[in-house]
Amino acid sequence: MSPLITAITRHAEAARFLDWPGDFDLARGDHGEEVHLASGAALEGFAGDGAGGTFFFCGDGGEERPVLYADSEGRAALLAVGLPELLRLLLVVPWWRDCGGFSPAESARAAAEYLEDMPDLAARRDRAAAALGLTLPGEAEVLARLREVVTGTGRGEEYVLVHTPEDSPYEPYFAG
Repeated sequence: MSPLITAITRHAEAARFLDWPGDFDLARGDHGEEVHLASGAALEGFAGDGAGGTFFFCGDGGEERPVLYADSEGRAALLAVGLPELLRLLLVVPWWRDCGGFSPAESARAAAEYLEDMPDLAARRDRAAAALGLTLPGEAEVLARLREVVTGTGRGEEYVLVHTPEDSPYEPYFAG
């Protein structure tokens, strides 16, 4: 088991924050349908969200492997290069799904809604990051990195997710 996954399982407060608002649960790693990468590289579901989406490690190795997200609607995107980068995304911008343009303005609108329901979000996030031994970058940096991964590294065939029974590729999660 990776050191960060072990840390999540050992720190209840960090796991709770990742579960909500992060919508990331280590107990939901089964995607529910057979999928593979077009490149033939290894694919390992290791976490999921409440709406049936799955986070996958791509390729061989440990927590440094690229992380692909697939939702239950047939869309997928590479989100991060390594588990530490994914966790920083989930901690800093847990509303990343609402940031299709990767802009701070989109993020601010989404953050306002979350903060209405969870005014202590920043304090909870900071405690979760400390428990996991992560230093958090700023929101603009996280969004810029997400854009870079999604539009650069994640555009290659190496990260195209395919629904195996129909041999049909998932649609890109982010337009563009």
